[in-house]
Amino acid sequence: MTPEHNMETSCCCSCSEPDTACSYSIPQTDSNITIANRIDHILARWGYKRSGHVVRPGLYRLGNPDADSPVFASANYTISFDTLRLNLKGFDAYILVLDTKGINVWCAAGKGTFGTDELVKRIESTGLSHIVSHRNIIVPQLGAPGISAHMVKQRSGFTVEYGPVRAADLPEYMRTGKATSEMRKVSFPIQDRLVLIPIELVHVAIPTIIISIILWLLAGPAAGVAAIAAVITGTVLFPILLPYLPTQDFSMKGFILGGVCAVPFSAMYAQSADLPEWALAAGAIVPLLIIPAVVAYLGLNFTGSTPYTSRTGVKKEIFRYVPIMAVMTGIGSVIGIVLSIFRLAGVI
Repeated sequence: MTPEHNMETSCCCSCSEPDTACSYSIPQTDSNITIANRIDHILARWGYKRSGHVVRPGLYRLGNPDADSPVFASANYTISFDTLRLNLKGFDAYILVLDTKGINVWCAAGKGTFGTDELVKRIESTGLSHIVSHRNIIVPQLGAPGISAHMVKQRSGFTVEYGPVRAADLPEYMRTGKATSEMRKVSFPIQDRLVLIPIELVHVAIPTIIISIILWLLAGPAAGVAAIAAVITGTVLFPILLPYLPTQDFSMKGFILGGVCAVPFSAMYAQSADLPEWALAAGAIVPLLIIPAVVAYLGLNFTGSTPYTSRTGVKKEIFRYVPIMAVMTGIGSVIGIVLSIFRLAGVI
C-alpha cells in the first residue's frame, strides 16, 4: 500500500551538471498527514499487509528547498516517513528515503537494510551531490547501528550527522544545532508500549481462539477462559506493566505476572465440588504450570519490540528460560489431558 502523500514531481534546478541531477525528478511532499495516511498507520499497527506500508525509496522535496537546505535520511516505512515530514513542518528540506523493505529505522538498522551501503547507494542514485552544495546528511540516532559514518564519508564524501532519537525533537535540534543529552536518551514510555499491543494480539489471535475452544470442550468453560486470560496478560498487561515488574529478564517478569494471573484459576479448580482430593490438587496445579510459562514466552517474544534488550541478552534468556517454559507447559498439559480424559470417561 502506498498512501497518498500529496506528491508532485519537480526537476532539480540547482545542479550544474546535466547528467544525473537535472534528469532526476524529485517528488514533492509536505507535512500534512491525511486521513488516508492515518488509516494506513492503523492498518500497519494491526499488521494488515505488513510489508505493504512502504514509500518509494529516493529523494523527496519538503517545502521549497534549495542547495543549502538540510538533508534528512529516513526509512521507506510509511510511519517513519510520515513522522519525519510531520515534525519538519515549516522547514524546507530534502528527505532521502532508503529502501528498508518497509521496516522502521531502528529495526532496519539492526537488520542492516538501513545501512551504509544503502545510504551511499541512494546518495549516488539521486545525484545528491549535484543537488545540495553542502555535504551533510542528518541520520536518526536509532539508525546509528546500521550506519558507519566514516565509511559513508570515505565512499560518498557526505558527513553523517546523527540527529536526536525522536523526530519531535528535530525543530529544537535544527534551531540550536545540537542534541541535548535528553534528546540522545532512548526511553520507552507508555504510549510507545501501547502501540505495540495490536500487532502482538494479531500474531496470537487465531491459535488462542482454537486452543480456547478445544479447552472449553475438554475441560470446561474455565479452561477456555484461562487460555484467553493468559494471552491477554502476556500481550496487553505485560507491555503496560513492563517497567513495574520486578527483575531484569523479560522471561522472569512473565513468570511472575503469569503466576499472579494463574492464582484465581488455580483456586477455582481447588474448590470444585464433587471431585476427589487428588483431582482437585492436580487441577489446581495445571494453571500454575501452564499460564506462567505462556506469559513468560509472550514476554520473551516482546524483547524484539523494545529498546531495553540486547541481542546477546535475548539469546541468553532463550537458552536459560525456554527449556523451563517447555517443561512446565508439557507437565501441565499432560496432567490436564489426563484429567480431561478421566472427566469425559466419568472416572471423576
